[in-house]
Amino acid sequence: MATTKSELLQGTLDLLILKTLAAGAMHGYAVAQRIQQRSDDVLVVEEGSLYPALYRMEEKGWIAAEWGKSENNRRAKYYSLTRAGRKQLQEERALWERVCHAITLVLETA
Repeated sequence: MATTKSELLQGTLDLLILKTLAAGAMHGYAVAQRIQQRSDDVLVVEEGSLYPALYRMEEKGWIAAEWGKSENNRRAKYYSLTRAGRKQLQEERALWERVCHAITLVLETA
Protein backbone atom coordinates (compact mmCIF):
# COMPACT_ATOMS: atom_id res chain seq x y z
CA MET A 1 0.00 0.00 0.00
CA ALA A 2 1.16 3.53 -0.60
CA THR A 3 2.15 5.35 2.55
CA THR A 4 1.01 8.77 3.60
CA LYS A 5 0.61 10.53 6.86
CA SER A 6 -2.49 8.34 6.96
CA GLU A 7 -2.94 5.08 5.04
CA LEU A 8 -4.85 5.04 1.75
CA LEU A 9 -8.02 3.02 1.33
CA GLN A 10 -7.53 -0.54 0.12
CA GLY A 11 -7.27 -0.65 -3.68
CA THR A 12 -6.40 3.01 -4.12
CA LEU A 13 -2.85 2.19 -5.26
CA ASP A 14 -4.17 0.37 -8.34
CA LEU A 15 -6.19 3.42 -9.33
CA LEU A 16 -3.19 5.73 -8.88
CA ILE A 17 -0.89 3.48 -10.92
CA LEU A 18 -3.42 3.00 -13.72
CA LYS A 19 -4.09 6.73 -13.91
CA THR A 20 -0.37 7.49 -13.95
CA LEU A 21 0.30 5.00 -16.76
CA ALA A 22 -2.58 6.44 -18.79
CA ALA A 23 -0.18 9.30 -19.61
CA GLY A 24 2.25 6.86 -21.24
CA ALA A 25 4.74 4.08 -20.57
CA MET A 26 7.20 4.53 -17.71
CA HIS A 27 9.38 2.49 -15.41
CA GLY A 28 8.40 1.74 -11.83
CA TYR A 29 10.53 4.39 -10.15
CA ALA A 30 9.05 7.03 -12.49
CA VAL A 31 5.52 5.87 -11.59
CA ALA A 32 6.27 6.33 -7.88
CA GLN A 33 7.87 9.74 -8.50
CA ARG A 34 4.93 10.94 -10.61
CA ILE A 35 2.40 9.94 -7.93
CA GLN A 36 4.44 11.72 -5.27
CA GLN A 37 4.84 14.86 -7.41
CA ARG A 38 1.17 14.96 -8.46
CA SER A 39 0.08 14.65 -4.83
CA ASP A 40 2.31 17.53 -3.67
CA ASP A 41 4.50 15.02 -1.80
CA VAL A 42 1.61 13.72 0.31
CA LEU A 43 1.54 10.23 -1.24
CA VAL A 44 4.78 8.25 -1.13
CA VAL A 45 4.66 4.83 -2.79
CA GLU A 46 7.28 2.52 -1.33
CA GLU A 47 9.01 -0.10 -3.51
CA GLY A 48 7.59 -2.84 -1.29
CA SER A 49 4.09 -1.78 -2.33
CA LEU A 50 4.72 -0.58 -5.87
CA TYR A 51 6.39 -3.58 -7.49
CA PRO A 52 4.01 -6.24 -6.13
CA ALA A 53 1.13 -4.08 -7.41
CA LEU A 54 2.77 -3.73 -10.85
CA TYR A 55 3.37 -7.50 -11.07
CA ARG A 56 -0.20 -8.25 -9.99
CA MET A 57 -1.64 -5.81 -12.52
CA GLU A 58 0.57 -7.32 -15.24
CA GLU A 59 -0.75 -10.79 -14.37
CA LYS A 60 -4.32 -9.48 -14.62
CA GLY A 61 -3.56 -8.07 -18.08
CA TRP A 62 -4.13 -4.45 -17.07
CA ILE A 63 -0.58 -3.42 -17.91
CA ALA A 64 2.14 -4.75 -20.19
CA ALA A 65 5.87 -4.58 -19.54
CA GLU A 66 8.91 -4.48 -21.76
CA TRP A 67 12.57 -3.84 -21.15
CA GLY A 68 14.14 -0.56 -22.26
CA LYS A 69 16.76 2.01 -21.27
CA SER A 70 16.07 4.58 -18.57
CA GLU A 71 17.04 8.24 -18.80
CA ASN A 72 20.38 7.40 -17.12
CA ASN A 73 21.01 4.64 -19.69
CA ARG A 74 20.23 1.75 -17.34
CA ARG A 75 18.11 -1.24 -18.22
CA ALA A 76 14.58 -0.77 -16.84
CA LYS A 77 11.20 -2.42 -17.20
CA TYR A 78 8.67 -0.04 -18.75
CA TYR A 79 5.00 -0.50 -17.99
CA SER A 80 2.12 0.61 -20.20
CA LEU A 81 -1.64 0.43 -19.97
CA THR A 82 -3.44 -2.22 -22.01
CA ARG A 83 -6.98 -2.02 -23.37
CA ALA A 84 -8.11 -4.05 -20.34
CA GLY A 85 -6.20 -1.60 -18.13
CA ARG A 86 -8.01 1.38 -19.64
CA LYS A 87 -11.33 -0.34 -18.94
CA GLN A 88 -10.21 -1.13 -15.38
CA LEU A 89 -9.17 2.48 -14.88
CA GLN A 90 -12.69 3.61 -15.79
CA GLU A 91 -14.19 1.09 -13.37
CA GLU A 92 -11.78 2.00 -10.55
CA ARG A 93 -12.41 5.70 -11.09
CA ALA A 94 -16.19 5.23 -11.01
CA LEU A 95 -15.89 3.23 -7.79
CA TRP A 96 -13.62 5.90 -6.26
CA GLU A 97 -16.14 8.61 -7.12
CA ARG A 98 -18.96 6.59 -5.48
CA VAL A 99 -16.86 6.04 -2.35
CA CYS A 100 -15.90 9.73 -2.14
CA HIS A 101 -19.54 10.74 -2.52
CA ALA A 102 -20.61 8.29 0.21
CA ILE A 103 -17.91 9.53 2.59
CA THR A 104 -18.91 13.12 1.91
CA LEU A 105 -22.53 12.28 2.73
CA VAL A 106 -21.48 10.76 6.04
CA LEU A 107 -19.24 13.69 6.93
CA GLU A 108 -21.93 16.24 6.11
CA THR A 109 -24.55 14.49 8.24
CA ALA A 110 -25.30 16.46 11.41
